[in-house]
Amino acid sequence: MLKTMMPFVAAAAFAVATSAHAADLYEPPAVTPPTVIEKPVATGGWYLRGDLNYHWSKLRGSEYITYGCCGVVDPGSDDFDTTDLDGAFSLGAGVGYQMSPYLRADFTADYWFDSDFRGTTSGTCGGVPCTSTDESSYSALLLMANAYVDLGTYQGVTPYVGAGLGGAYVSWDDLTNAIDGGGSTVHRGASNWRFAWSVMAGASYCLTENLQLDAGYRFTQIEGGRMFDYANGVGPGFDHGFNVHEARAGLRYSFGNGNVNCAVPQVVAYEPPAYEYEPVYK
Repeated sequence: MLKTMMPFVAAAAFAVATSAHAADLYEPPAVTPPTVIEKPVATGGWYLRGDLNYHWSKLRGSEYITYGCCGVVDPGSDDFDTTDLDGAFSLGAGVGYQMSPYLRADFTADYWFDSDFRGTTSGTCGGVPCTSTDESSYSALLLMANAYVDLGTYQGVTPYVGAGLGGAYVSWDDLTNAIDGGGSTVHRGASNWRFAWSVMAGASYCLTENLQLDAGYRFTQIEGGRMFDYANGVGPGFDHGFNVHEARAGLRYSFGNGNVNCAVPQVVAYEPPAYEYEPVYK
């Protein structure tokens, strides 16, 4: 009987030993997938801008009314022989909205500081030919609604073109008309609103995700209007408007997730290294 059961006892003992040895095998911990945080990508949003500019103005023409004998008016028969306007600085600010990586719009207000004016006229003084020198200056507040097309971003640089429509409040200072070898007359300067349009081109550079440096060129045309009032038998005077060339530089700050053209790719917060585990026997 004992000899009969020995094989079964040996088999049971072997099974228990094998099970105990298998329990000593090392089981690697479960590997969890990496944690990835995706930063929201800007798709559009509001921005503020500020600009420091320098502009050069050129009169498109001018004329003034003179009064002849016996109350006869001869309008528009005289104009300045020469005109010259100095360049001047200007400051601008605006608010805009980036609708897509390629389209944006803004509303801007620019104040153009005084541009000095010098002109000469010729005529007759008491039946004798004479010439005179005229001096004044003009300033303007320019309000524009603008639209831009961004032409793609290359190494953080985004070239663009744009156009704008709006109005300019032009203010002329008093004009002093000094006759050579004689006296002088002061004409009160005029101020008025005028239609204006502009075209522009430039490029922006991503300083950060929210801040861009913007530099460019703008051409603005302002319609004509009254320049000065009547005094001493002459006036009023009118300018035919301005052609203005402007070099612009400033900053644009985008709110929220930043400017879509300065967006940063997704950020991986943590990704554990890959290990290949092999069973370790103790």
